Amino acid sequence: MCGIFGTINYKLSASTEVFRGLFHRGPDAQQSVDVNNVQLYHTRLAIQDLSPAGVQPMEEDGIYIVFNGEIYNHMELRNKYKISSSSNSDTRTILLLYQKMGMRMLEEFDGMFAFALYDSKKGSLFLARDRAGKKPLYLYNNGSKFVFSSELNTLYNITRASVNYDSLSEYLYLGYHYRKSTPYTNVTEVENGYYVQINTETCECSIKKWFDLTECYKNNTALSYQESLEELDERLHIAIKRRLESSDLDVGSFLSGGIDSGLVTAIASKYAPQLKTFTVKIEGAYDESSLASLVAKKYNTQHTTVDISFADLNKDIESLLINYGEPYCDSSAIPSYYVAKAAKKHITVVLNGDGADELFGGYRRYVPFKHFDFFNKGRASTLTAKCLVNLLPIANEKKSSYNYIYRLLKFASYTNPLKMYSSASSDIFVGYEDVFLRQPKLEDITAGLHDIADLDISSLKKLLLMDFQTILFSGLLPKMDIATMAHSLEGRSPFLSKELLEFAPGIKDNYKIHKVTTKYILRDLAKKYLPDELINQPKRGFEIPLKSWVNSNLKEMIDDYLLSADTVYPQLIKKSFIEDLLRDKVKISAERRAKILFCVFGLEVWYKNIRTMKMQH
Repeated sequence: MCGIFGTINYKLSASTEVFRGLFHRGPDAQQSVDVNNVQLYHTRLAIQDLSPAGVQPMEEDGIYIVFNGEIYNHMELRNKYKISSSSNSDTRTILLLYQKMGMRMLEEFDGMFAFALYDSKKGSLFLARDRAGKKPLYLYNNGSKFVFSSELNTLYNITRASVNYDSLSEYLYLGYHYRKSTPYTNVTEVENGYYVQINTETCECSIKKWFDLTECYKNNTALSYQESLEELDERLHIAIKRRLESSDLDVGSFLSGGIDSGLVTAIASKYAPQLKTFTVKIEGAYDESSLASLVAKKYNTQHTTVDISFADLNKDIESLLINYGEPYCDSSAIPSYYVAKAAKKHITVVLNGDGADELFGGYRRYVPFKHFDFFNKGRASTLTAKCLVNLLPIANEKKSSYNYIYRLLKFASYTNPLKMYSSASSDIFVGYEDVFLRQPKLEDITAGLHDIADLDISSLKKLLLMDFQTILFSGLLPKMDIATMAHSLEGRSPFLSKELLEFAPGIKDNYKIHKVTTKYILRDLAKKYLPDELINQPKRGFEIPLKSWVNSNLKEMIDDYLLSADTVYPQLIKKSFIEDLLRDKVKISAERRAKILFCVFGLEVWYKNIRTMKMQH
């Protein structure tokens, strides 16, 4: 895994700031190249081809590349297209395939990647991302100059792009920056399944979609349940085997007490004897280590249980949030950071279960969408739900059945897809729109969700697709990338393989949600591999004591930030509302109160950091 950076018509006199900013992504080597009006920078975390031949920027017949990621099937593609090289580097494979077939090569890749490829003969620079958006890539464009980077902090440090306050308002409402949106003017994120082509002479820029998961959701499989189960098993084997073999270092596996990581570990152990696995015990959370140890024992893995403590949270929280380069408020980023830090002591490459929930229906909120079309409900049911929400007491316990029913009624009371989706997912400022002084425009996400809501597919498939294109891309994958790369650790996600992304969306709904059982087909597959105790465990994830942190561990720091005289949020929302929240004077669930305060806190930590960077420049 690596860090990439580059410019067009934006010559940097020194590489120090770039290499310092991206060093954690690539501590093994730092190199750059100057060609015509293009500069390319690379920081390397050596995983494949550890020899000097794997160093980047890499060149082949006037074609240059800086690459962040892994192409797991690249040796298969060499055989398929009859290309060869003395180096076994997947980066070299990309250059050789580009010479043979141009950017159509992307359709062949099973991998996670963000790369910049400069064809100096044609005067074109391509910026491309993988199907899911596992590896980040940001682009600054002011019309005549371009700068791209793996991380926003480094991009800002070089360009000093101005703050986009409309985008900050949207962040507060959603809890994340939607798809290509960033907190800066003239800076966008390259989206998953897209590539950008820039003419380096004229600066003309075009954006092309090369993969669209929507098309996969339109293709319903004709396979029976048993055939689907066997096909799933086969494709998961292919994905895991590739992700183990595409490394010159040991590959380990995260192992929780759930079925996703359990399946990955069970299958991985067949190809990697003495597989290193580890589980974390998190202070104050449900302990899954005993369940994980059952899997470790069954497959004779080299297992480690790591105790994670939040004793240093006060000292770490600011730097942890600053790593994201943009306002960030998913509190599960906190344990993810500590888990990655612990994992790095044992391994450099780790398998995980990311994407399984969004592809196979792992969240409780999917169940009602399987049985009722919330996108085409009648006016009577909407009004009934709205009346019940107004009459019922507020739900305070996140995991309770009452909270589940309360939230179900709440999003059933909305007709707007944006409000319905936000209520069913992040649920931060939905219903509190009147506190905004700068109303969030939300045009892109509104259009995106409407497009999905209008598709001729089931209600469940619509929600799964929304989650993949929204929460997974804009929130969960950046969380894991930043958490792992902060510690120079590479995370690999078999469930986001080419084969599974093309297959899973077409699986029939009742294979994913059966009555009230989530991830039904995965649970059924797990019976083949895992101890019975794991099969019907509910989805937990990291159980974050956010309410407790906001009221105790982080209370003083949050108060200091939000009551400071130089905050940015009063330009966006009413300061009195936040002050009332701090004093606990708003009728609101304790969970939502904590989420709102942490969301605004995330904004202020980011804002203070960019002010500091600006003064230091």
